[in-house]
Amino acid sequence: QVQLAESGGGLVQAGGSLKLSCVASGFALFSRSSMSWYRQAPGKQRELVAHIDTGNGDGPYYATSVRGRFTISRDNAKNTVYLQMNDLKPEDTAVYYCASPHAWGQGTSVTVTS
Repeated sequence: QVQLAESGGGLVQAGGSLKLSCVASGFALFSRSSMSWYRQAPGKQRELVAHIDTGNGDGPYYATSVRGRFTISRDNAKNTVYLQMNDLKPEDTAVYYCASPHAWGQGTSVTVTS
């Protein structure tokens, strides 16, 4: 059974940084799975934040609102995908979810204060 477990969320002041991690288990071959980070702010729809392919295709995708501030990366040896978030803004406040084509994590909460 494929499972995704996020960690690294928390409370941070505007301008600060956080690094989210997502550990995957149950994959036949993690390195062959594209991975994504989504977020859902209170009262808003879930949105795609960043996406990383298997490494053989195009470079990572970023939502316009986070491009230049967030970086998605993966360590296939650790079955882990990361989201480095810099220069955080109050509008980045949301629950962040890790996702593969066939599974979602439970989410980790990020709160950015002004």
